Amino acid sequence: MIAYAKTAEEIIGVVVMDILEPFVAALFAVALIMFLWGVVEFLAASDNETARETGKRHMLWGIIGLVIMVGVNGILWILITFVANIP
Repeated sequence: MIAYAKTAEEIIGVVVMDILEPFVAALFAVALIMFLWGVVEFLAASDNETARETGKRHMLWGIIGLVIMVGVNGILWILITFVANIP
């Protein structure tokens, strides 16, 4: 039996596919849940101004989290594209 060492491209591919992508997907889901929870809080507390402010704050942080996760996906895509094209 012969053991072959992985190339740098294969190692980065494994790290991205097995570690980073599931982590980013989980954080994306958390940001989406935070936004939706803020919407529910905002709509459910139409008569309570402090609860509406809390809902607005949760929606804002959810949107910020979603924007960050889209940026992280873009950075991962760029990393994968450039590493895959290295001769």
